[in-house]
Amino acid sequence: MSRPEDPHEETTIDDIYEQLEALEETVDTSDERTEVRRTMRLVSRFSHNATVGKVITGFTRKDKAEAFVGSVVIGLPMLVEDGVFSIGSFLAAHPVLLLVNLVCTVGLVVGILYVADFREVQIHNPYFGLVPRRPVWVLLIAFATAAGLMTLWGRISWNEPWVNLCQVLVVFTAMALGGSLGDILPGEAEHRPLGDH
Repeated sequence: MSRPEDPHEETTIDDIYEQLEALEETVDTSDERTEVRRTMRLVSRFSHNATVGKVITGFTRKDKAEAFVGSVVIGLPMLVEDGVFSIGSFLAAHPVLLLVNLVCTVGLVVGILYVADFREVQIHNPYFGLVPRRPVWVLLIAFATAAGLMTLWGRISWNEPWVNLCQVLVVFTAMALGGSLGDILPGEAEHRPLGDH
């Protein structure tokens, strides 16, 4: 059987299928040929599975909607929880801890999107050549959702802007988690151009 010349070359489903065809020609018994053909059918079904080979590259309106829905679903319990106010007041009095919380939130979102093995998400066309677009949008959507709903539902009145901002950031933490999960778990069409969506 032939093998890829470059050991670092990426193996595709077609490569596996070719190897199985070569194996089918070399096996001796009909039982072995049956097993090889069964494996080939399995590989064929696997290769036509809609989730296989999908690489998430773009961030479309659909992704933004999924991030919004994920933010609301995960963050909704926080909107009605009064503990948000005491936590926000505590963070307002301890800016260093607020900064740590923000860094952890950003790290959590980046980890879910790019490190956790939910889906293969690739960075394309980052802002300033450095900042990935997907986490920026997920974080912005989560923050806007938290601030908007807390204001809309009268949970904050912005009469103490700094304390109210810190309270929003507590809800934002949960919504950022939900937004990142909502964005990637449903999946997105592969190789979509990022553009300016």
